[in-house]
Amino acid sequence: MHGTSASPQRLNATQRSAHIREVVLAKGVELRERYPILKHQDALGAGILAFALAGMIGSAALYMTGHLPWWACLLLNGFFASLTHELEHDLIHSMYFRKQRVPHNLMMGLVWLARPSTINPWIRRHLHLNHHKVSGTETDMEERAITNGEPWGIARLLMVGDNMMSSFIRLLRAKTRAQKISIIQRTLKVYAPLALVHWGAWYVFLGFHAINGVAHLLGMPIEWSAATLSVMQVIDIAAVVIIGPNVLRTFCLHFISSNMHYYGDVEPGNVMQQCQVLNPWWLWPLQAFCFNFGSTHGIHHFVVKEPFYIRQMTAPVAHKVMREMGVRFNDFGTFGRANRFERKATAESQPVRAAQV
Repeated sequence: MHGTSASPQRLNATQRSAHIREVVLAKGVELRERYPILKHQDALGAGILAFALAGMIGSAALYMTGHLPWWACLLLNGFFASLTHELEHDLIHSMYFRKQRVPHNLMMGLVWLARPSTINPWIRRHLHLNHHKVSGTETDMEERAITNGEPWGIARLLMVGDNMMSSFIRLLRAKTRAQKISIIQRTLKVYAPLALVHWGAWYVFLGFHAINGVAHLLGMPIEWSAATLSVMQVIDIAAVVIIGPNVLRTFCLHFISSNMHYYGDVEPGNVMQQCQVLNPWWLWPLQAFCFNFGSTHGIHHFVVKEPFYIRQMTAPVAHKVMREMGVRFNDFGTFGRANRFERKATAESQPVRAAQV
């Protein structure tokens, strides 16, 4: 079943995609037969969510009572929050409580609360399902928003880890007043209310400590009011238990995701050109906070309806057949090509598409 009976040279892109899908789906069926617990998908989803939330609350409690250093709490909660991102992604594809709206929407709400840095998940559903239809094109708003297709530089570095900065830089680049108003309206709509509070508190945290740092260096410490200090005490705790972990998680996820998806010169609907597998050893610190996304997300483009934990289990078989069929692995040239699929000479022969970025 997993051999090279299908010769990639004799198959077109659609046939190669179908072969990958068939092999990966068969492995999923085999795993469910071997481990019957995997058939209880709703219960597993709810259980993973309960584990992640308990982990976040537990590490926050240990930090706040002085039993855990701030950096350990931040790293742990970044990892637990990455689990809730995978759950949200599965929920967007209706993998848990598909026909039971109350538990389904409750899970959607809870994974949003665990990651207040993100857009409203009910709005993201439309963006993400559109991403699958038009992946790698200008109308793939989800990937464009996290810098896919941007040339690498200071702007992309700022945008990749900060959703508000991404909107702000797009606002500065907008040529007309109507475009600027549209960007502001869209940002307020998709990020209200949680992300506006999250990023607002993050900027207050950075600004307050930057001002204090400069004042200290100048030997002119600032006498803040008691009210300001009490508010900052709350923000400082939030920065460790929820804000900082999500800033870290956001950067790791967006860096991996925006560089493993191709952009601009892919054939519409050709899944073979939409993603690469990005799994070198030196990216493991980033993969740790986006649940091995670079290694497994490409599988999802071929087999959409498998939950994230099944993807982790099918990865060895999936990677083997994907490599056989010609999916790219660790194509680091994409960093210099602004995520174009083709090498530079070919990318330059498509000036119309390149100019649209």
